[in-house]
Amino acid sequence: MGRYVPIRDYAVIGDGRTVALVARDGAIDWLCLPNMDSPSVFAAILDAERGGSFELCPTERYETTRRYRPGTNVLETTFTTTSGSVRVTDAMTLPDANLGPLRELARRVEGLSGRVAMRWRATPRFDYGRRARLERRGEIPVASHGADGVAFGSWDAGAPEIRDGGVSGRFEMAAGRRALLGVIATCNEPLVFPPRAHVEARLDATAAFWERWSGQLTYAGPWRDAVVRSALALKLLVFAPSGAITAAPTTSLPEAIGGERNWDYRYCWIRDSSFTIEALLQLGCRQEATSFFWWFMHATRLTSPRLRVLYRLDGGAHVPERVLDHLSGYRDSRPVRIGNAAADQLQLDTFGELLDAAFGYVRRGARIDRDTMNQLAELADFVADHWREPDAGIWEVRMEPQHFTESKAMCWVALDRAAQLAETGHLSGRRRQRWLTEAAAIRAFIDNHCWSERLGSYVRYAGREELDASLLMMPIMRYDEPTSPRLAGTIEAVRRELGRGALVYRYTGEDGLAGAEGVFVCCSFWLAEALALAGRRDDAARSMDAALALANDVGLFSEELDPASGEFLGNFPQGLVHLAIISAAAAIARLPS
Repeated sequence: MGRYVPIRDYAVIGDGRTVALVARDGAIDWLCLPNMDSPSVFAAILDAERGGSFELCPTERYETTRRYRPGTNVLETTFTTTSGSVRVTDAMTLPDANLGPLRELARRVEGLSGRVAMRWRATPRFDYGRRARLERRGEIPVASHGADGVAFGSWDAGAPEIRDGGVSGRFEMAAGRRALLGVIATCNEPLVFPPRAHVEARLDATAAFWERWSGQLTYAGPWRDAVVRSALALKLLVFAPSGAITAAPTTSLPEAIGGERNWDYRYCWIRDSSFTIEALLQLGCRQEATSFFWWFMHATRLTSPRLRVLYRLDGGAHVPERVLDHLSGYRDSRPVRIGNAAADQLQLDTFGELLDAAFGYVRRGARIDRDTMNQLAELADFVADHWREPDAGIWEVRMEPQHFTESKAMCWVALDRAAQLAETGHLSGRRRQRWLTEAAAIRAFIDNHCWSERLGSYVRYAGREELDASLLMMPIMRYDEPTSPRLAGTIEAVRRELGRGALVYRYTGEDGLAGAEGVFVCCSFWLAEALALAGRRDDAARSMDAALALANDVGLFSEELDPASGEFLGNFPQGLVHLAIISAAAAIARLPS
């Protein structure tokens, strides 16, 4: 594996605008500035030689333990050597009343015992691995590229040297001493060099913010620690200026080592909207839920009645996909992509998720304006007009469009929710009867063309005898009663045919891409939730326990897992997985024990 550390060995820190990945060995191998969807400054996770990183560790052999400070997104890594131990505290700091930089990453080093020789080296590479200009401004090393600049503050961390395309230093930590390092960034603004006291104060205030925020979460059911950690992970994925929630803060981490299934997830998928709104409201995060609801209603209004699959974090719809040929990819997994061509696909299920999100939002007492009512009605009309078309489905396959069962079921959800909104006066009742008529036609199509007597289950798409874990959305989205014979049979068939212990593969059959992939982690929690909704509490709890046991040491999940080795695969951390954890835990908590 060389310099590439396992994806499982990363933790994540962030400030509501961008995110950094910190490896167990203390290296920051991924950081985009100024925002999550901006070009990278550190990208060693995608090219160990050219990507750039910020290393910080003892000079001698060491062992590490780490944790998030309880209730926060502030990471603590303890290095233990034969001569002593130190603790490194990492955080993306939040702004305060002092004049601060546009973005700031603080790294505090504390001596715990003995004496430990430490080293650090930062090799910034702007624009996805391209070399930066390095110079001193006074005593402070600064890297720049166009309008972007990054300074490296250091206090009691050795005299910084600029050489070989990087900035480095060495120092010794004794018990009771402290050192501080900072990444101080700007874009199209003056570069602010803060004093040490201001950086220290923001670091402490950031930890206090996270403690207050997590302390307000209302969930009190089983697996509370996992639910709170999932909520904290999701909060990191919220792009504060707009309220959008990114699917993951990384691009091109492979779904199979050496394969081509490498995608950019630094966008907001409308598909996640229903899960996100419900999860946030279940946690008591009404402000975040409201911000997200109005973000996606605004973003989709720009393209209505056609929905884009995904949108930029600022609400834009233009996300052209291209390949970065100069990066070798994680463990030589090419290509490295930025942008995502799935944005141009027709994925009919997204209409169901959006209308279900609006339905849930209104059901909890929120109000929508007349323009939003009209927009929702237009979306329902689009479904009524187009549900008979094949599409790319929930998994964004790159083969010919098909009549995917889950897409048809979510079209039914869209029309059902629109009809219910019309019945309660939240939408015009003028088109309600047409929506009900088309919803009935969808059910007839699914029952006649998407059911297998041999499997005792709904199938992946019409006319085939393949299974798909997205069929678990049918009980979760209340297509029918989860205890109905057909949905109960589907839950069992998915568990039997696609399950691998606690894990669940997405589907069998072709998808237009070469090679295989790991198991899709969120499907394991969808299974637990479906079992709970079917009244099978013990089975659901066992599935939940087994899947949660596969998290990394700080409670995070990537998109996929290798079922044999437990190795993390795909982009990290994956918001959809942590949404599914919250939803499944809440579903099980509602059942009598």
